[in-house]
Order: sequence, then C-alpha cells, then structure tokens
Amino acid sequence: MSKSSSVFTGVEPELKEQAEQVLSQLGIPMANVINLYLRQIVLQKGIPFPIKLPQTIPFGYSMLTPEQFNIEIQKGFDDIDAGRVSSSKQVRKEIQELAGYGYCSGEVEI
Repeated sequence: MSKSSSVFTGVEPELKEQAEQVLSQLGIPMANVINLYLRQIVLQKGIPFPIKLPQTIPFGYSMLTPEQFNIEIQKGFDDIDAGRVSSSKQVRKEIQELAGYGYCSGEVEI
C-alpha cells in the first residue's frame, strides 16, 4: 500500500526530542512508529494501551491545606516517637535492593 497521506500535529519540542533520541538508538524512524501506532489503533479498535490516572499521585506541600499539612507532620513525629525510623544507610540499602542493584555504602575507596 502506498503512503500518500500526511499527518501534521503539534507536539512539545522537548517530548519530540526525547522520543527521537530513543528511536534513534533503536534504529526506528519516527514515521514507522507513527504508522505502527495507527495500525494498532485499527487492529485493537481503540487506543492500544490503557489511559488512566496513576494509582498514587505524588503530592507536595502546595497541595495540602494547613490542617492536612499539620496531620502529615504529626504522623512523622508519631513515627519518631514510636521508633519507626530508619537510618539513611538502611534506606539507601533498601532502595538499591528494590532497584536490583547490589548494596553500596555510598563511600568511595581510592
């Protein structure tokens, strides 16, 4: 089938650049990926991946009311008082284990 139709769309420049870098490493032209995506829409009769909000949304101070902020701070104090604390060394170890890396103390020997 000949390719005689064009699709023009606006995308965020940074997003396009990041995608191009990944596709370049894979050796796949952007046009091929777009064709694959459109083909999957047709075959699946819809968007070929779930579109939903993440299960947990990180939040920041600005998203909390003063009352909510005070509750979160109190939870931290309660954890400290109850001894539910970890050293930074233990936290680093757990994060590295979860990420599949061996434990590194963070100290470098020369």
